[in-house]
Amino acid sequence: MGMFQLLTRQEESEMNATTVAVDLAKNVFELALADGNGRVIERHRLTRTQFERWFDNRKVDRVVMEACGSAHHWGRWLEARGIAVKLLPAQYVRAYVKRNKTDAADAAALLEAARAADIKPVAVKSIEQQALQGLHRLRSGWMATRTRRINTLRGFCREFGLEIRVGAVQGLAAIARLIADDRSAIPALLRTPMRLALEEIRLMEARIEHLERELAQLARQSPACEALTSVPGIGLLTSTAMVAAVRDPRSFDSGRRYASFFGLTPREYSSGQHRYLGRISKRGDRYIRMLLTHGARSVLRAATAAQRQGRKLDRLRTWALQVQERTNHNKATCALANKLARIAWAVWVKHEKFQSTPAHPSMAAEVAT
Repeated sequence: MGMFQLLTRQEESEMNATTVAVDLAKNVFELALADGNGRVIERHRLTRTQFERWFDNRKVDRVVMEACGSAHHWGRWLEARGIAVKLLPAQYVRAYVKRNKTDAADAAALLEAARAADIKPVAVKSIEQQALQGLHRLRSGWMATRTRRINTLRGFCREFGLEIRVGAVQGLAAIARLIADDRSAIPALLRTPMRLALEEIRLMEARIEHLERELAQLARQSPACEALTSVPGIGLLTSTAMVAAVRDPRSFDSGRRYASFFGLTPREYSSGQHRYLGRISKRGDRYIRMLLTHGARSVLRAATAAQRQGRKLDRLRTWALQVQERTNHNKATCALANKLARIAWAVWVKHEKFQSTPAHPSMAAEVAT
């Protein structure tokens, strides 16, 4: 009779287990099973093989995980089995961890965070999205390595009294001439290593160019990239990076939500009747925020040059120049990057290209004065 009651309780717990929280790791997975009321009824610590087999024998309605490394892979794997997956931002889950941080505590915190209606889950990325993000990460890493090598070569030349002109193209050409010149101040002991470093830079440039051609080919086949590149300041890199980072732009309620996803909205410190908006939050995707900021800086610089030449400006560029006159160049750049993100969300959702509108005469006159 006792054994029968034990089996009945176990079967009942399996039937009541509706949500499974998974704390991911490389080789060990911590599971916490909760019933419909959110009460933890079971805990398991499984290896990777056991984790894959565990779902073959259990009926689960929903799995909650942190949006961390390998989470999108397991999310796709679980969705293929008909299980709903909810990925939560790791920085929001951390607040629900009680006392010491352990795998069991992290799994329990996931269950508590999953019940919070104000935490917006992260969409599970497709294989194509992650592959596209991988291309961007490779390019970013090669660009950083190329910059370090160029700075190293510049430093060597400066140590021996040789000044190199500003600019990567002109600087590398000048360094190559100095290395080839036996009468230059570069010691013979250092010429061969510097020549190898120069060859490494040329190799990385060829790889970056090849990768950009692949990105361009993918962008030509994407209607979303075609719409995004119509926005001023958004080109090949920014459009493809946005497509890789966001599965569906309609998951954001507004353009402001989309801009805040990249950390371009201001921090807010408010209490009572006092409201203070500070600097941009810098939360979210740092890479796309950097691309948007560089694009905004390019648009603002071109608008300033056009204004000096007396050419007519559209409404967007006129607004950016007005912000620059009220504040300064850097604040205007961040404000324009914020607006470009909102415009990008709008054209992406509507599947329309950006149409520039002429500035109102009063706006143009205000900037001219």
